[in-house]
Amino acid sequence: MPASATREVLLAALDAYVHPLIGQGLVAAGCIVDLTPGATPHVVVELGFPAAGIAIDIVSDIKTLLRASCDVEATVRIGCRVLPQAVQKGLNPLPGVANIIAVASGKGGVGKSTVAVNLALALQAEGASVGILDADIYGPSQPLMLGSKQRPTSPDGKRMNPIIAHGLQAMSIGFIMADDAQPAIWRGPMVTQALTQLLNETVWDDLDYLIIDLPPGTGDIQLSLSQRVPVSASVIVTTPQDIALLDARKGLQMFRKVGIPVLGVIENMATHVCTNCGHEEAIFGAGGGDKLANEAGTELLGSLPLDLRIRLQADSGNPTVAADPQSELSQRYRGIARLMAARLAYGAGGELAFPTVTISDD
Repeated sequence: MPASATREVLLAALDAYVHPLIGQGLVAAGCIVDLTPGATPHVVVELGFPAAGIAIDIVSDIKTLLRASCDVEATVRIGCRVLPQAVQKGLNPLPGVANIIAVASGKGGVGKSTVAVNLALALQAEGASVGILDADIYGPSQPLMLGSKQRPTSPDGKRMNPIIAHGLQAMSIGFIMADDAQPAIWRGPMVTQALTQLLNETVWDDLDYLIIDLPPGTGDIQLSLSQRVPVSASVIVTTPQDIALLDARKGLQMFRKVGIPVLGVIENMATHVCTNCGHEEAIFGAGGGDKLANEAGTELLGSLPLDLRIRLQADSGNPTVAADPQSELSQRYRGIARLMAARLAYGAGGELAFPTVTISDD
């Protein structure tokens, strides 16, 4: 066995690899769960977030690193294990759900629901088990976006099975109401009770992430969510317009006041793409999402264009990530989803307790 392939040298080399989504070395982050040293070392890497879209690149990077620094041809296997993260004090995790991520906006009309469903689909495409809860009791939109008019079934007459659409486990008041055009004319307590029932009486099946598509604003549903629902983190969707940014700040501060971490800001409709010539222009202003993130001490998770295809695909019940998974638009959603999940797992500094490293001499 070459001296360069000792356990200590291999571990030192692996810890020198700092992926931007992890923020620290693979050993320090607890990502090396198995290592067999030798002339042809075997390395098992386990990430804390789904990363199917970049897994092959990480494997290639590690092989190249070990070839250059240790003069060995390693075999590298990579996977992911999504662990539950902390929730608000005094709340217990929801059965069948590892992490709940709330997608919120300060005002309506910023495309939050479209972003939410595409983020859910993007996390699924990256390898996670994902569900989506439509928490907008007054104006549910996920049944339309998911292209489903199914009614939930019940396993025991007390609980509901989620609707399966595009591989997602989904629940919405829109699946339950007999008349899609019938408005929910309810006062605050009734809305809160309906949301609680949708969440707690749905039989979620071993989800890594449950995306909650919140209604806009900072009202009853948001307050009830922060007090009663074990939320791991939130993201804020905004457009670059000053009025949208003003309201987005309120939403961001609301989550922080109730102890729910904000993973970052997603800037939707950042630019308009002309369907005739492809010219891209920041018609709502530029840099607003980045400015908001910097002021709030968080980060811009990504920017999305105002693109006709996104609207048409969502309205037809086949959101972008499902309709055209290889498109540039879908890759943008997947990149944002990976970053969001990585920030939940590791934080900005890459801190997370992972399983203990197992080293074998076989």
